[in-house]
Amino acid sequence: MASLMENLIGVLNEECDAYEQLLKVSMKKTPAIVSDDLEALSKITEEEQEIVDKISSIDRRRSEGWADIANVLNKDVKTLKLRDLISLMEKQPKEQKALSEIYDRLHNVTKEVGRVNKQNQELLESALDLVRYTMNVIQSAKSAPGNANYNGMAENAGDTLGSARSSFDAKQ
Repeated sequence: MASLMENLIGVLNEECDAYEQLLKVSMKKTPAIVSDDLEALSKITEEEQEIVDKISSIDRRRSEGWADIANVLNKDVKTLKLRDLISLMEKQPKEQKALSEIYDRLHNVTKEVGRVNKQNQELLESALDLVRYTMNVIQSAKSAPGNANYNGMAENAGDTLGSARSSFDAKQ
């Protein structure tokens, strides 16, 4: 059991380190979004993906170790929580303290990653809203009457700017 606990503590520390890396990279994304730096945003997103892949790999190892510990403790792996394991380790204060510290650290860093990601999502949604608004203004301006010529039935008979169909070219 001791070696299983050491392995779990090691994997949890590794996972926490990876989440801290992810947090640092995610925090670099905010200024890139605000300044519309698409090149930097692309690089940051690639870097984030590499870290997420690393976290997935670590998570698989954690799950395997977790299943082994649950089996030794004769607990259901699906319902056993880290807080429960910390409580069960009262006769092993060294491991209990290490698990408790990792739990707090992991909890705090994942909470902060979630907060930063939500903030970045809101910024991206605002940027998309601005693009949509700008596109609507451009299209409205193209279909606006060119002059105020009205016919006898009070209908606009003036020319329009551009064509009725959209001529937006995303390649420009």
